[in-house]
Amino acid sequence: MKPPESAIEALLQGVHADPFSLLGVLPGPDGTFLRAILPGAEEVEAFSLDGRRMGRLGKIDDRGLFEGRLSVKPQPIRYRCSAGENDWLVTDPYTFGPVLGPIDDLLIAQGTHFRLFDKLGAHIIAHEGARGVHFAVWAPNARLVSVVGDFNDWDPKRHVMRDRKDIGVWEIFIPDIGDYRAYKYHIVGADGVVQPLKADPFAFMSEIRPANASMTAHPAKLDWGDEAHRDHWASVDPRKVPVSIYEVHAGSWQRDRFNWFLNWDDLAEQLIPYVVEMGFTHIEFLPISEHPYDPSWGYQATGLYAPSSRFGEPARFARFVDGAHRAGIGVILDWVPAHFPTDQHGLVRFDGTALYEHADPRMGFQPDWNTLIYNFGRREVVSFLVNNALFWAERYHVDGLRVDAVASMLYRDYSRKEGEWIPNAQGGRENWEAVDFLRAVNRAIYGQHPGVITIAEESTAWPGVTQPAYEADDGQAGAGRASSLGFGFKWNMGFMHDTLRYMARDPVHRRYHHNDITFGLTYAFSENYVLPLSHDEVVHGKGSLLGKMSGDDWQQFANLRAYYGLMWGYPGKKLLFMGQEFAQRREWSEERALDWKLREAPAHEGVRNLVKDLNRLYRTKRALHAGDCDGGGFEWLVVDDAANSVFAWLRKAAGSKPIAVVSNMTPAMLTGYRLPLPHAGTWREILNTDALNYGGSGKGNMGLVKAAGGYATVTLPPLATIMLEFDDN
Repeated sequence: MKPPESAIEALLQGVHADPFSLLGVLPGPDGTFLRAILPGAEEVEAFSLDGRRMGRLGKIDDRGLFEGRLSVKPQPIRYRCSAGENDWLVTDPYTFGPVLGPIDDLLIAQGTHFRLFDKLGAHIIAHEGARGVHFAVWAPNARLVSVVGDFNDWDPKRHVMRDRKDIGVWEIFIPDIGDYRAYKYHIVGADGVVQPLKADPFAFMSEIRPANASMTAHPAKLDWGDEAHRDHWASVDPRKVPVSIYEVHAGSWQRDRFNWFLNWDDLAEQLIPYVVEMGFTHIEFLPISEHPYDPSWGYQATGLYAPSSRFGEPARFARFVDGAHRAGIGVILDWVPAHFPTDQHGLVRFDGTALYEHADPRMGFQPDWNTLIYNFGRREVVSFLVNNALFWAERYHVDGLRVDAVASMLYRDYSRKEGEWIPNAQGGRENWEAVDFLRAVNRAIYGQHPGVITIAEESTAWPGVTQPAYEADDGQAGAGRASSLGFGFKWNMGFMHDTLRYMARDPVHRRYHHNDITFGLTYAFSENYVLPLSHDEVVHGKGSLLGKMSGDDWQQFANLRAYYGLMWGYPGKKLLFMGQEFAQRREWSEERALDWKLREAPAHEGVRNLVKDLNRLYRTKRALHAGDCDGGGFEWLVVDDAANSVFAWLRKAAGSKPIAVVSNMTPAMLTGYRLPLPHAGTWREILNTDALNYGGSGKGNMGLVKAAGGYATVTLPPLATIMLEFDDN
């Protein structure tokens, strides 16, 4: 049946909602009918993909519409187009069948597809005998969707997509294009309003800012060599092994001579050996997903599936991770499912409706960051985010995700006044949809990728952040529903705030604030904790860690060394932001590299030597790490000596020599100090933050002390932490 003129006109205008019903190969009783839009052609001849001539098509409309009936079976067609002396070939995308199948439809509809990143987005594949790119995007409320790019002059009439109505996904296979092609989606809303061109939510690569088109690319790499590293982490309990994290902003750890970002290969060459030398077990990157604005540090991402092009193509990042693993270093990424920016090329009103976000700003707008909040009650949105977590573990072999701003997700009234938020069905402030989402993420990661850890930045007393999230507990109604989130670890924000407040006080006043140190140890084992001295503490006018310490320059260095010694002896995994290992003086800025020249000064290099030795001890002494998350690995020795501002405790583990950690937080050297020790005999001084090598005064115990009757008489150097290991030989 010949279509009405109105349908043909809509086709030529690029506004027909189902172009596959009119274009391509259309079988009928009298043969196969071919219809194609081939702009600029005067004559057109059809060929099979293997080069067999099939016949000519006639020109029906001067705007490039050709038709013909040929005695061929339906199959993909390649046209030879001619105009004057020019010939060119066009493989017709409308002659190819769909790529997605019924199983994909079912799993996508259920929100249970755990390989969405293999199906949605732009994939370079072979399909029905041709190489090309398969595009698929979720836009259920759109009237029509087209792919536009540098391969079709950004013309939305050229590649209108097929609507898989049951699941709201649009797809098209475009043959004869490959990687590094720029593209976006042209979306017409249900009301007929054309949206700003949208980047692909599943794009594997983006243009370098300020440009923001998506790019076709192969994600990651195929020739990994990190099996030993991954097998090791899959075989251990991360709570019982050393985890010491070096937190890095990839754009400012170091810069090139033009003050431009290092690419991932250059970072691998410089950063990985440095981290190995320093003895850290992991690098944690501030978000490296694509983001438009440098000062956001990556926390306002527009491309969750794309490593930022600032640092090179995706394969470079994969090489970095592989190189880190081969050197024995894990890679953790900051991950931001809490909010997304309002940039018009991003997810905001993606198909003309509030698709990824809530329509009501009382649920969908985050006032702290002027960003939008994901609709965790929508299964497709949850699936998008859960798949993203799995994607980084699967395709880039990352060792962990540190989930940013968890508290903002858990509470509907987070940073909101009365009347600015909507209570849950039980009238409470908990966001149970977000709870279920976080539980689903952790179940997926721990269920599918043994050895990969998740870490929550959660600043409240929400119960059970690191307790298992059993699927049977989901969806319960009311206050009695499961609140455990299933994370592997949680940042101990209380430790950071309390101890830094203590260290900022003049030592004369510390005796009155003794509980700033002791209080954290009353809950140190209520969750599996990471002790973070993070980027948050060295920005926004807060200065550097060195600048937070009290006293003159010498005392500030001594305080910082004593503080690091206390922290590495304190139960919990360790995290230190870049630059603080050599006592960076200036506040961190994303606009410049760290002040590496400071290492030429002995005091700064002394702090770096200390951090290196602390990591070595932490990694090699089981007593310092095996009980990080186990109260049985900790015992107070001196808890109440506020007058001298002395703290002492024992770290221990089965089958290991116990280690006493002792801090003197005053500038007075204490001689003849009576220190309780549980074992008679020799205790060797394995660390002294006052050592000359670290820039200290060199006071101490000549390498060992003798204990008898439950005590030893020791010297406590000024503003210093010492560690004494029992020697039972």
